Amino acid sequence: MIKDTFEVEVGGKKITIKTTNWAEQAGGSCLVQCGETVVIANATMSPVVREGIDFFPLTVEYEEKFYAAGKILGSRFLKRESRPTDEAVLTSRIIDRAIRPLFPTDFKREVQVIVTCLSWDGENDSDILGMIASSFALLISSIPWQGPLASIRIGRVNGEFIFNPTYEQRAAGDMDLTFSAIAKDNDILINMIEMGSKEVSEKDVLDAYEAAKNELQKIIDFQIKAAKKIGKTKEEFLPAVELDIENEIKEFLGDKLDKAITNAPAGEKNLGAAELLKTDLIKYLAEKHPGEGKEKQVLAYFEKEIERIIIRNIVEKDHRPDGRKSTEIRPLSCEVGLLPRVHGSGMFFRGLTRVLSILTLGGPGDQQILEGMEVSGKKRFLHHYNFPPYSTGETGMMRGPKRRELGHGALAEKALIPVLPDVEKFPYTIRIVSEVMSSNGSTSQASVCAACIALMDAGVPIKSPVAGISIGLAKDEQTGKYKVLTDIQGPEDHYGDMDFKVAGTKDGITAIQMDIKIDGIDKKIMEEALARAKDARLKILDIIKEQIPEPRKALSQYAPKIFSMMINPSKIGEVVGPKGSVINKIIEECGGVSIDIEDSGLVCVTGQKQEDVDKAANWIKSIVKEIEIGEVFQGTVRKIMDFGAFVDILPGQSGLVHISKFVPYQIKSVKDVVKEGDIIPVKVTGIDDQGRINLSAIEAGFKAPKNLENRK
Repeated sequence: MIKDTFEVEVGGKKITIKTTNWAEQAGGSCLVQCGETVVIANATMSPVVREGIDFFPLTVEYEEKFYAAGKILGSRFLKRESRPTDEAVLTSRIIDRAIRPLFPTDFKREVQVIVTCLSWDGENDSDILGMIASSFALLISSIPWQGPLASIRIGRVNGEFIFNPTYEQRAAGDMDLTFSAIAKDNDILINMIEMGSKEVSEKDVLDAYEAAKNELQKIIDFQIKAAKKIGKTKEEFLPAVELDIENEIKEFLGDKLDKAITNAPAGEKNLGAAELLKTDLIKYLAEKHPGEGKEKQVLAYFEKEIERIIIRNIVEKDHRPDGRKSTEIRPLSCEVGLLPRVHGSGMFFRGLTRVLSILTLGGPGDQQILEGMEVSGKKRFLHHYNFPPYSTGETGMMRGPKRRELGHGALAEKALIPVLPDVEKFPYTIRIVSEVMSSNGSTSQASVCAACIALMDAGVPIKSPVAGISIGLAKDEQTGKYKVLTDIQGPEDHYGDMDFKVAGTKDGITAIQMDIKIDGIDKKIMEEALARAKDARLKILDIIKEQIPEPRKALSQYAPKIFSMMINPSKIGEVVGPKGSVINKIIEECGGVSIDIEDSGLVCVTGQKQEDVDKAANWIKSIVKEIEIGEVFQGTVRKIMDFGAFVDILPGQSGLVHISKFVPYQIKSVKDVVKEGDIIPVKVTGIDDQGRINLSAIEAGFKAPKNLENRK
C-alpha cells in the first residue's frame, strides 16, 4: 500500500518519492522513481552500542537485481544473483561516502542502509535515485542523522550542462560528474564528488557546481518538506566518553599528548610517542577501574583530541604532522622497466607511498565480458589495485579485493581511459595491476602515476601522460579558519577533513573523487583545492617526463603480435566458413593464432610469432579481397571439365578458364595443355551478376608445353 507520494522536477524530469507499508520493521523506508526506474531504500539501526571502537559502523549495500531489467542472467547452473558486480560495489561506495559525514561524531550504533533497484528502464540511472532514497529513508527514521542531502549527476554535451543525463548523453559528453550536497548557512556545501572527464578545466568543474546549485537546493527543500509530514523523532545517544572519565584522562595526560604531536620529529610515521601514551592511558584506566571497561573510552577520546591538535597546528602554525608546510609535496621520483619479462612496468615514489604497476598486453579475445543489470558487453582496459598488509607494516588475511581496492582501481581506470588510443589504432586488451608496496597516504593517485609510467614503458601510444594528487583540508569548525593541504599523508587523511583526489594531464582533469568528514565545502575551498591539485599535478608530470619523455616506440618482444583490418561485414561468413571450417584451418596452419571478428567487420589476428600472424593475415586478406577485372594471378588448376578448367586464384575464390582461352589455337581437350595441380597465369576478364569469375590464360601470357602428348 502506498502511504504518501511526493514529487519534484529536476533537470526537466519528475522524481517521485513514495512511502509504503512494505518494510514496516525497517527504521526508514521509501521508493524513489524517475521514468520507469525505481529503487527502494531501507535504513535500519541496531539497538546495541558498539563500545571500544574508533569508527562508525555504517554499512551500505546497493543491490542490482536482474529482474529489474527484465533479464535472466548467470551461468547455466546458477541463475541467482550472488556476488555483487564491481558497478554495484562502486554505487554502494558513493552512497556511503555521501551519507557517512552526516552522522554525529560520537554515534556508535550500527546502521545499515540497503538500496535495491526494483525496476530499470535503460535510460534513467539508478545510482542518483539510490542516493536520494538513502537520504530520505534516513531522514524520516529515528536514526540520528544530520541530513538531508541532495545528489545530482551532471553531463556536458556540446558545451551545455545536462542534469541527470541519459546513458546515451553521458557517452556523448565530455564530463560525467556527480555531486552530493547539503544546505547550510544559506549556501550549498558539497560533501562528495565523483567525476570522469575528457581533460576538462578546473573552471569547467566550478561552472558545473554553479549550474547545479539551484537543482540541489530544490532536492533538499523537497525532502525537508516531505519529512515534516511523516518523519520520526530522532533517538538520543550518550557521548562516547563519560564526563568523569574525560576528566581523568585529561588529568593523566596533561600536555603530554600535545607535546608528543607538536614536537614530533620531522618525517613520516612520526606519531609513535602518541601511540605509547595511548597504551599507557589504557593500562592506567584498566587498573583504576578494574572490570568496568572504562579503558574502552580511550580510543574515542584520543581520536578527537589528536584531530583537534593536528588541525590546530596546521591552521594556526602551518605545521603539519611531518613538518611540511601546507603547499609542500613529499619527495617525488619514479622508475621504469623494472621487470625483464613483463610487457611494461613502472614504480612511483611519493614519500613513503610507493606503488609498482605491471602491464600486460593481450588480444581482443582477452577482453573482460561484462554481464550485469545495467552493463553488458566487453571491457578492453582493466586496472586492478592491490593493498597487501605489508604495505602498512602490518599482518593480515590475504583474501579477495575489498571495496576500497575496487574503488581505487576503478578511479585510476577512470583517470587513464581518456588518454588511451582508439581500438582501431591499438587493438590490444590492456591490463594493469598496481601493487601498493608502501602506503602513507593517497595510494590511489600514486597508482594513477605508476600505471601511466607502465603504459609508456610498454609502448602504448597514449595521447598524454596522466598524474594524480590528493589535496586535504584542516578546518576549525568553530572559527571557520582552514588550510588546504597539498599531498596529504596518513595522519592528515585519517584526522583531516577532506580527501580531494584529482587526476589529469597537462591539458585538463580526467578524474576527481572527493570525500570529507565535515559537513561540506563551499566553492572557495573547492576552487583552492583544484588550483593546488593542478600545480602539484604539473610538477609530478615533469618528474615522469624526466624519466620517460614519451611512450616507447616499440612494444616488448614478449608482447603478442596483432594485425587488425576492417573487412566488408558480408565477407565474415567466407572467413569463418561452413561450421568454422575455414577459420579453424587458418588457426591450425598458422601456429595456433587467435582470430577475433566483430560484427562491424573488424578482424584481429593475435599470435606470439610475427610470421604466424602475417601468414594468417595474408590468408584472410586473400579471402576477402574484392577481385577486379584486369587483375593477373598465378592460379592453381583445381578441376578440369570438358568445357574448361576451374582455377583457384585466391583462397576460397576461383574462376573458369574456357577451353578456348588457354591457347590461341583450337584444342580437343583441356588436358592437352594443363593438368590438375598446375600453376598457371590467368587474367580476370569478367565477373557476372552472380559473382562468377571468367579467366583467360591467353591474355595472361600462358604458354602451352611443346610436347602436348606428354600432357595427356
